[in-house]
Amino acid sequence: MTLTEFYQNFSWLIWYLAAVNLATFFVYGLDKAKAGISGARRVRERTLFILAIVGGSPAALTGMWLFRHKTQKLSFQAVMAVILALQILLIWFLFFRS
Repeated sequence: MTLTEFYQNFSWLIWYLAAVNLATFFVYGLDKAKAGISGARRVRERTLFILAIVGGSPAALTGMWLFRHKTQKLSFQAVMAVILALQILLIWFLFFRS
């Protein structure tokens, strides 16, 4: 399958992933900004994980690195590593196993 054929068949997936990753990156940046404000209402970790699970893991990892957000919390990093590993296995199974 060429890139053109892939885009024609899965353009909805590309747009979905772009939107989810944009939203994920924004939420990670917002949560980091709120982390420096005393008494500010933070984004729940569950929300950050859900955004990664539904396709925003590239933006989540980028946001963690760029904003230096949640990089000292090993339990958060471990869950993100599991999410990323499962997504890699899913992609491998769906696209390269057939």
